[in-house]
Amino acid sequence: MAAINLNDRRRDVARDICRIYEVTMSVEALHAFANILMPLKVLRGHRLVNEGEVCTSMFYVDKGMVLQSYKKNRTTVTEHISHEGDMVVCIESYFLREPSRIVATTIEPSVVYGIPRDALEMIASHSFELCQLIFKFYQRALIISQRKADVLRFETAKERYVRTMRENPEIIRRAPLHNVASFLQMTPETLSRVRAQVTEEGIK
Repeated sequence: MAAINLNDRRRDVARDICRIYEVTMSVEALHAFANILMPLKVLRGHRLVNEGEVCTSMFYVDKGMVLQSYKKNRTTVTEHISHEGDMVVCIESYFLREPSRIVATTIEPSVVYGIPRDALEMIASHSFELCQLIFKFYQRALIISQRKADVLRFETAKERYVRTMRENPEIIRRAPLHNVASFLQMTPETLSRVRAQVTEEGIK
């Protein structure tokens, strides 16, 4: 897909984002939003956000998969895995404008659309609809964070795996197993044991 085609798709991508976040926009607001989208077609292993950089944009995943991770005791820990229709943001760095401890890396060839924070806030200052969209972005990010914390606190390894299998099957299907294990906060050995148990019990 050539870069010019990605630019031509910005209006469609803007509509997709509004549909996902359930925000109705006027033609003018949609046009303003589409114009700030920054298309990127990247290979596997491309870093959207590096450790030590300030995260100045959110990224909408139009195609592909993005891994957010950090280092702990020389081990890479998977924080989140995003795919088509998801938004990627290193939220603490984004809000505080401080260097990120989280790295955002594509784990498949991907097409993403950057949404620069400053440009978004500038056009939102003239549009209530765009303010609504920003609110929905932040609301969903906070809900995802809270749900993940609750799952890790209250659910067993098997329950975490089954929940992800049902609610986000693309992660189970497409992400490397060691990343899935890290995301679910279990060892690869535990993940293999849980997968075998779930298959044996015919859980779907």
